[in-house]
Amino acid sequence: MITLAEARVGREDKVDQQVIDSFRRNSLLLDRLVFDDALVPNGTGATLGYTYMRVKTPSMAQFREINTEYTPQEQTREKHTAEVKVFGGSYQVDRVIEGTSGRASEVARQTEAKVKAACNLFQKTVIDGDSASDKNAFDGLDKALKGTNTEINASSYLDISTSVLMDANYKTLLDLLDEFLSSLSGRPACIMANTSMITKLKSAARRAGYLTHTEDAFGRSISAYDDIPFMDMGYFAKKESDGSYTEQPCVPVQTRTIGESEIKGLTDIYAPVIGLDAFHGITVKGEKFVSQYLPDFNAPGAVKTGEVEMLAAVALKNSRGAAVLRNIKIK
Repeated sequence: MITLAEARVGREDKVDQQVIDSFRRNSLLLDRLVFDDALVPNGTGATLGYTYMRVKTPSMAQFREINTEYTPQEQTREKHTAEVKVFGGSYQVDRVIEGTSGRASEVARQTEAKVKAACNLFQKTVIDGDSASDKNAFDGLDKALKGTNTEINASSYLDISTSVLMDANYKTLLDLLDEFLSSLSGRPACIMANTSMITKLKSAARRAGYLTHTEDAFGRSISAYDDIPFMDMGYFAKKESDGSYTEQPCVPVQTRTIGESEIKGLTDIYAPVIGLDAFHGITVKGEKFVSQYLPDFNAPGAVKTGEVEMLAAVALKNSRGAAVLRNIKIK
């Protein structure tokens, strides 16, 4: 088991440490996530598969009368396989640009931007990743939690899209939030949602007097509900067919059919219990967990390439190790 903070300690290179710290600063989830670093690449090109059993039905106890037997009942588990995926990106810098940038290093700027992009891609995939539609991605919580006991409010919706509706419905929202959190097997590491939903949650918690504050590993203040920090999952950049770029929330806002009605502006809230018996990351053993490759400006050639890369995926060992609160109308 390893965390990014522990991976940083094992690196002697100061730049490696700075890159790992950038991953931690840009993602509260990545900073708090524990990784099972059990996979050992064998160099044959085989997939980095991680097979585990997910608890589906808990074991139950019962009373019995004298001279009667217990009714047999077993904990049930399902076999799942997750694969460590490779993600990150590259950038190119002209040696003249870097040589004249002074203290404002262009390489440092591009590296930081690529780390942030990798964090956003990871967070998006944690939510809606689907290896069936994208073989290079891992499966996310949206797929894993469908039909489970920790999928809350799946058949209805709550409208808090305006200030008037927030005033009318914030208590219902907090009741649903409490039901959602109580469905978990332990205390969650954070409450994850898109920017607009986090703003609504802060507003509801403030109305009820339940908005608290905590600190992250870097001493920054974070808003929280019952000291469970809100995690704004942010945006990811998507390249459109015309070559332009748009930013879309990592936790989507969608139009869905509820009953017989089509409802616009719906989004979800997620919460993970982090641990090797609940929700955790998976990665490879060794220092290739997080890698950075700086441009070599001493080599011939005017334009040099740098890269940032991470090897990771996630696993949900217990269906109560994460939960989703569905269908909150915010727009």
